[in-house]
Amino acid sequence: MTAGAITLYVEGGGHGRDGKAALRQGFDILLAKQKLRARDRQWRWRLTMCGSRSEAYRAFTHAVKDRLAGVVGLLVDSEGPVFDASPGGRVTHLARRDGWNLAGAPADSVHLMIQCMETWLVADAAALAAVYGQGFQARSLSSRRDLDGESKADVLASLDRATRRTARAGYGKIRDASAVLGRSSPETIAARCPSFAVFRSWLDEAIG
Repeated sequence: MTAGAITLYVEGGGHGRDGKAALRQGFDILLAKQKLRARDRQWRWRLTMCGSRSEAYRAFTHAVKDRLAGVVGLLVDSEGPVFDASPGGRVTHLARRDGWNLAGAPADSVHLMIQCMETWLVADAAALAAVYGQGFQARSLSSRRDLDGESKADVLASLDRATRRTARAGYGKIRDASAVLGRSSPETIAARCPSFAVFRSWLDEAIG
């Protein structure tokens, strides 16, 4: 494949066009430095929210099979613990858990939000507080440094506890995730979520 474009297939956004558009905007803001660098090099930047993880997988594998020009990446939830976060380990995790065949794709282009996207959200309590306002309980969030080790159930439960007394009365993925991503510090997330740090470094290296 030749350079000149960045195409990312990302899980999330639900089934509706509005939900996908909103979440794409949040990711675009979170990855603003990478997007700007790509455009400075006159590369096309395309971030596609696919809804379900299976749709993201299908879109990604079709792009790889069709030899879509440029750099192509996949970003999905791991939905469980990942015992080997290396490129090969990520591919193996998805093969074992979901039965996905990623043999034709570069392993380093496959990335995981461990264990779910909300792990990246809870990494930045200040961003959550800015979105939820009065009643937000930051103390309900995990204090562990490496959040990739936090289970999906615990991440979601802590997010619910932290936000239930706010005017939004809890976390709504389609409603709230984009706003939180748009206010989050990439450096703060990278410091607590190795999965995000690896994904961001891959993008930086791919763009150059």
